[in-house]
Amino acid sequence: MSIEFDDTPDQTETANGHAVTPFSDMTRPLIPRQSGPDHGRVRPFPERPGMAALVDEVIVPDLGPAPAPSDDDEEFGPILPPWLRDGNAFKGTARKLWRRSKYKAGFHSFRLPLYAVRWSRRAIVGLGRSIATGWVWAFDLEGRALRKAAVDSLDGSEYLRLREQHHRRVKLRLWAALGTSLTGAVALAVADDYSHAAMPAAALASLVTFGIVGKPEDAASILDDAITPLAVELTPDHLNDAFRAANLLGKDASLVVVQPIMRDATDIGWTCVVDLPKGGGKKAADVVAARDTLAAELGIDEVQLMVWRIRAGEGGHAARLGMWVADDDPYIGGKSPSPLLNLDSFDVWGEIPFGRNARGKLISLLLMWESMFFGGLPRQGKTFSQRIPAAAAALDPYARIYCADGKGGRDWKAVSRIAHRYITGAESDALEAFMGMLAELIGEMERRFSVINGLSDEVCPEGKLTPQIAKKYHMPPILVFIDELQEYFSALDQKEKEVALEMMCRLARRGPAAGFILALASQRPDSDSVPTKLREIISVRFSVRCVDKASSDMVLGKGKASIGADASLLSAEHKGVGVLVTGPAEFDTVRTDYIDLPAFSVICEKGRALRKDAGTLTGDAAGKLADLAAPQVVIPAILTDCLTVMRHAPTLHTVDLLTGLAALDDGTWGDLNPETLAAQLEAAGVVRSTKQVRAGADKANLAGYRRADLEAAMPATWSPEQSA
Repeated sequence: MSIEFDDTPDQTETANGHAVTPFSDMTRPLIPRQSGPDHGRVRPFPERPGMAALVDEVIVPDLGPAPAPSDDDEEFGPILPPWLRDGNAFKGTARKLWRRSKYKAGFHSFRLPLYAVRWSRRAIVGLGRSIATGWVWAFDLEGRALRKAAVDSLDGSEYLRLREQHHRRVKLRLWAALGTSLTGAVALAVADDYSHAAMPAAALASLVTFGIVGKPEDAASILDDAITPLAVELTPDHLNDAFRAANLLGKDASLVVVQPIMRDATDIGWTCVVDLPKGGGKKAADVVAARDTLAAELGIDEVQLMVWRIRAGEGGHAARLGMWVADDDPYIGGKSPSPLLNLDSFDVWGEIPFGRNARGKLISLLLMWESMFFGGLPRQGKTFSQRIPAAAAALDPYARIYCADGKGGRDWKAVSRIAHRYITGAESDALEAFMGMLAELIGEMERRFSVINGLSDEVCPEGKLTPQIAKKYHMPPILVFIDELQEYFSALDQKEKEVALEMMCRLARRGPAAGFILALASQRPDSDSVPTKLREIISVRFSVRCVDKASSDMVLGKGKASIGADASLLSAEHKGVGVLVTGPAEFDTVRTDYIDLPAFSVICEKGRALRKDAGTLTGDAAGKLADLAAPQVVIPAILTDCLTVMRHAPTLHTVDLLTGLAALDDGTWGDLNPETLAAQLEAAGVVRSTKQVRAGADKANLAGYRRADLEAAMPATWSPEQSA
């Protein structure tokens, strides 16, 4: 692999008011990258000119005014090439050279017997040539033609002179050959007494010498060509041509370099940072969306190319992007065991190690305030990926697990040892238990909001669960794992399906603030198997291989394929690899960590022992089966949501309460009006001490509610010390 640069300096262009260099002039000094525990993370952009920020393994320099090049640089170019002026680039290039050298050494070592045969044939020819040449020299046969010419011309004196010269030469040369032979034999005999390697060394030297003598003039090398497997080449011309073919550059325009093309720190690909030229009407988002076209023009697979925007906080703008091109498919290789396998315990409030992206960067999930959806084709690693957060929850003795497996296989059987509720299959009794589990979760969520709403702002300033509140009021994080969700929705009748859908939407929308984490999984989630209403409120999505872009968008979100998040680009060899979406424009392709069934069973057994020691083994795992269809505590949702809206105000006008409810859960409360709100609160047991309240900055006396009236309607069967 090689990088070729155009040595012709172009005129300096300007982007964002800073001096930058076109791709045709790669003479600007590089900013050294750093390594360490923060490698791969975004560091704050420095304030001092000339420093740099590290963004996902790529250096984004502070593009302050570049130092004026010296006269020598302008006339002759830089003394050191770019890769020699950057520490990580130097290391990457050195690794590349070492890897190539090691490959070639192994290639030729394997062929040594063949090379020996080829050289031996040449040595035999060389021996024959040496004997023939020595014979001619020793007996002065090269003068035969002259002596014959003297005889033919009847020049007796010349003939006699030549014959006398011939006799002297032959005598001298024969004595020289005899002396040299005797001296060599004696030297070898003496050397052999001192070292047994003398004779083999002499034989090897003779073999080498005769092989050199026996080489034909037009013969090729006896060594085969060792073609290294690194076939990807990335040059400025390649990039410019690819961008033009994708209609991202004008005919005469060129990309503007921010960081020159160089080997990355891990020596598995090439990296650079570029700006799109002004006046072309293109932005970085257009480049990200055209990743498949760029990959085709560069002659690589789509998974070998990563393109991402560099945001303003990282020193970028709407036309700046980073690029990374892998030497080979970075997702095909050995399985990476999960770090969770080596842990004795875990805290689900922290980041959960999930896998690594193409460049080896660790990808973690922070799920405490999110829910997650897994999708894609069967037997591509969907369930294995879903088990990663389940393994993390199993190792946290203070996490409560609810699990429902619609397929009813062995994938989740080990969880029954630790799960508060465990349901398998989608038969009639399992469906009844599934609906009861959702009702229990809703009841527990409402109970928790009742507790949270009653806490002071000093204890609960953000209105959601914290580790301190969870521990003090016995409200552990609850993780709900539902695999093959389409089996439940397909088996329920229409009315029950709508009820289940509404409860799950409520858990996904409101539950995270009370410590509820949903991890749902399904195959191709169309509107019938997994309704859009549920999928669209889950922000973290993960999809293994899909059959087409439409299926990928069903899992990852509408329009995600158009911006580059497309799971249909994955192949059958990419088991355990998927596209992870964590925001509107944040996504990455991840090879998940590997936890097989035996290892998962060991983790669950370890989790059971932890829960026994901590006294937190509850529910089905503890043998305390419950009538899930009839939860003991039922708190109306309208009551807890109204208290959530009013938690900072003792009184609130009806119009403001309706607005707050719609903002909190538009799907449930968006259609409420004053009459229906009053009816629902009355059904929940709210008795209004007054219908007119003074509220707001102007203390206007209008229709409204007092928070004390709503708190008085809370059921008396719960207390902060209770758990569901």
